[in-house]
Amino acid sequence: MAPPLRRAMLTVHVTASVGWLGAVAASLALALAALTSPDVQVVRAAYLAMDVLGRVVLVPVSVASLLTGVVQSLGTVWGLVRHYWVLFKLLINVVATVVLLLYTQTLGLLADRAADPSSSLAQLRDPSPLVHAGAGLLLLVAATVLSVYKPRGVTGLGARRTAVTS
Repeated sequence: MAPPLRRAMLTVHVTASVGWLGAVAASLALALAALTSPDVQVVRAAYLAMDVLGRVVLVPVSVASLLTGVVQSLGTVWGLVRHYWVLFKLLINVVATVVLLLYTQTLGLLADRAADPSSSLAQLRDPSPLVHAGAGLLLLVAATVLSVYKPRGVTGLGARRTAVTS
């Protein structure tokens, strides 16, 4: 990949990944408010906001991070499956994106319940958004650490390719 294209792709990848991390942190704050606030209107608003944030921000940036990460790895010396840190980042991204895509249905149901004026505060309380956002934040921080530290270690494929080019 030509250097200007590589830098542009890296910029898009980092921007999407940082956006994903920030949106998950915002979701965590909303989930905490929904779980702890004594004000039913705050709880309703938090679930409605989490639903919009999930559909409009989280899903697009997670998919963008996944796609640009794959393109970036295929167009650089790191490769997609040559180094364990790249492979682990790919697995983290795929798992987190799939769980997010599946969980958006739950967020939609929670938002529907929050929009129903007959729902009581007790009916609205649900710890699952807090658990999902917390786990997502941990996974994304782990991926960030892998990106920064790039621990040594090549996969079997990476070792074979290194041996062929040496």
